Amino acid sequence: MGEAMGLRERKKQQTAQRILHTAIALFVERGFDAVSVQEIADAAEVSKMTVFNYFGTKEDLVFAPVEEHFGDAARAVRERRPGQSAVDAVREQFLEMVETRDPSIGLNADPISHQLRRLVLETPALTERVFLTMQKAAREMAALLAEETGDLTLATIAAATLSNARNALIEEHQRRLAEGEDIDTIAADAPERARAAFGLVEKGLRGYAVKE
Repeated sequence: MGEAMGLRERKKQQTAQRILHTAIALFVERGFDAVSVQEIADAAEVSKMTVFNYFGTKEDLVFAPVEEHFGDAARAVRERRPGQSAVDAVREQFLEMVETRDPSIGLNADPISHQLRRLVLETPALTERVFLTMQKAAREMAALLAEETGDLTLATIAAATLSNARNALIEEHQRRLAEGEDIDTIAADAPERARAAFGLVEKGLRGYAVKE
């Protein structure tokens, strides 16, 4: 029984991967809006209903592999150690992801990642999905901090600042890769850039960009 279940799960996983890879290839080749779910199903040799059973919407075919990572910063805050600040937790998690070259923070030289980024930037519906998902993740972190501190306004400001700093670092990695910079150079610079970014958050904006 266990072997049968294991085989069934593997087959389901393989089907999901085939659908996903087929969809991404078609999107990159022709554009997100120009590809129908039926065309994806035909190319993957499954039914249209099967595509929707594995992926609830057409947009999920783009975001399914990465969307869970939008909540990484909130998870770092939720799971932080007693005595550890929110900024320390997010910084520590990010530096660990830099060390392992986690693809979710843009340290991935795979051409498909860059093609997907361009696809998202060129497709309004996907860009909106990214924005809304990032906002949702920031609100989740704000809710966690507000529950601890009792001040929703300051929690919202803190969560937005931490989230934006993290997103800016990821965007820098992706931009430099897209411009053809070597992944090893970017990864070598990443810890220092991350420490500087979260250091700025930690200090607040006091003394920053004082006009002469």
